[in-house]
Amino acid sequence: MSEKITFTIDGKTVHGKPGMTILEAADSSGVYIPRLCKGPGLKPRGSCRVCTVMVNGRPQAACTQPAVEGMVVENDSPAMLEFRRNLVEMLFVEGNHFCPFCEKSGNCELQALAYRLGILSPRYPYMFPKRDVDASHPEILVDRNRCVLCGRCVNASRDVDGKTVFEFVGRGGHKRIAVDAEAGLGATAAAAGDKAAESCPVGCILKKRVGYAVPIGQRKYDKAPIGSEIEK
Repeated sequence: MSEKITFTIDGKTVHGKPGMTILEAADSSGVYIPRLCKGPGLKPRGSCRVCTVMVNGRPQAACTQPAVEGMVVENDSPAMLEFRRNLVEMLFVEGNHFCPFCEKSGNCELQALAYRLGILSPRYPYMFPKRDVDASHPEILVDRNRCVLCGRCVNASRDVDGKTVFEFVGRGGHKRIAVDAEAGLGATAAAAGDKAAESCPVGCILKKRVGYAVPIGQRKYDKAPIGSEIEK
């Protein structure tokens, strides 16, 4: 079997190795494909669909689709950009995201994606759901208003921390992140040093007593757009 796979993304030649996904091969070749549910060091879920690309004319999740020799991938086309804008806008209106007041502002991947995609205001009506905040833990809190159901905390807690603190419950519009203790987060084995506490791309899972510690202008996405580290 060949040790190299060659295909194209938006006309650019990309190289990968057998077993790589499209997303992994793109990253290694300096091509950024937007993503949200796929976090560093975590197994892909294919749940958010922000990384959807057209593969030989058919939509596929780049984080789970294996790279294949000779495939033709569309990532940055007008149609794919519009598709992603719709997804990101819906994530904003389905929750309660007040970026100017959020501790994660400037470090938030959802906010950074919106800027990269040119979204300043969603085109859809806000749903303003009623969601709770669990601050019962001494080190971390969960603000479900900002949860985008990406599943990173679920994967990290199960696969890295070995604790299974977080899991999804409910279906459809009632789906939410839950913890493995009826008394709330404070009664779980969660800790501030867990991968789950660090994996949240938005302001849903936050460490206490460190909010707003980084000044405006020095936050992660203040200096360069999301994906810049891949496009070096």
